[in-house]
Amino acid sequence: MKKWFHIFHRNTGLSPYVWVVLYILPFYFIVKTSSTNEVVIGLMMILVFFACHVLAFISKGRMVYFWTSVQILISIAMTLFMGYVYFALFIAFFIGNIRNLVGFWTLYNIHLITAIAAVNFGFVTQREIIVAQLPFIIVSMIGVVLLPVTTYNRNKREALQGQLEDANKRISELVKLEERQRIARDLHDTLGQKLSLIGLKSDLAGKLISKNPAKAHEELQDIRQTARTALNEVRELVTQMRGTRLVDEMFRVKQILKAAQIEFVLESDPLPPVNTTLMGENVLCMCLKEAVTNLVKHSSATECTVSMEPTPTEFVLRVRDNGVGMSHPSLGAKGHGLQGMKERLEFVNGSMEIVSRVGTMIVFRVPAVVQQPGKEASK
Repeated sequence: MKKWFHIFHRNTGLSPYVWVVLYILPFYFIVKTSSTNEVVIGLMMILVFFACHVLAFISKGRMVYFWTSVQILISIAMTLFMGYVYFALFIAFFIGNIRNLVGFWTLYNIHLITAIAAVNFGFVTQREIIVAQLPFIIVSMIGVVLLPVTTYNRNKREALQGQLEDANKRISELVKLEERQRIARDLHDTLGQKLSLIGLKSDLAGKLISKNPAKAHEELQDIRQTARTALNEVRELVTQMRGTRLVDEMFRVKQILKAAQIEFVLESDPLPPVNTTLMGENVLCMCLKEAVTNLVKHSSATECTVSMEPTPTEFVLRVRDNGVGMSHPSLGAKGHGLQGMKERLEFVNGSMEIVSRVGTMIVFRVPAVVQQPGKEASK
């Protein structure tokens, strides 16, 4: 909890000198009285009031309302017996700092009613003292009415502003986290395919090095070229995050399937036009890359068929194999690859469907770009 004097000066919105005057005024009124007993009693009530004021600021729970009630009683007594009403301003400010809505309105109404009643009664019992400071009393009553509400609303606005700033910081962190995850997925898919290809070609070169050294040397050259290609792709991905075209991705798919000794069948020959955005095409390339990588690792397939179908509303990409299927025990639960493909497609309002009967077929769908009539006519 904040120190009571920090709250007192920072949140009032009033000059500290105003509060200094209010500190001094009770002593001025007490000293003007002729009776020694009244001076002693008045000074004791002032000290008790400020002690309760401090205790109310540093207390919690029900004790806050207890000390505030004691302050209200002292303020009423000072108004009735000595014509001093300015303690009501201290109480009004403190009530405005209460965050509980029910507690705020309860104390506000009690304080307002008792302050007005005490002032009206003071006009009857101590008319001369009250009339002499009538302008100040009117200002004090206006403060009793307005100060709690304005203080409460200001504190609430500051709290909401703080929550908004925290929310903005949280959103900024989430955006950064999402961007990191997206880059991590792209790096995983890009490197995963190339490393799988390097691993397959390395195994093949190891088998051929004694049987067919020339073929093994050719495979080693392919490994070197694949490593360079992977390095260039990673650099481009990190520095530019460039898009990938399906035509280029098909060539890479043929390479990795050939190295894995899996027959590649492209049902759409020649390739149909891709009627989606560059981002959508890039997402399809990443999904195709991940699907083929998983096919090589887990499917035990001998054939992979890829088909593409552009429609007026979407572009459909299908990847089918004749392997063991998604229900095979060796596959276990869904991995990060499938989840990554799903998240990418959701980012471009696409979808993914997995069909596993004889082998596995994965269907990717992304929205098509709607051609404007004017553009179509001009073609």
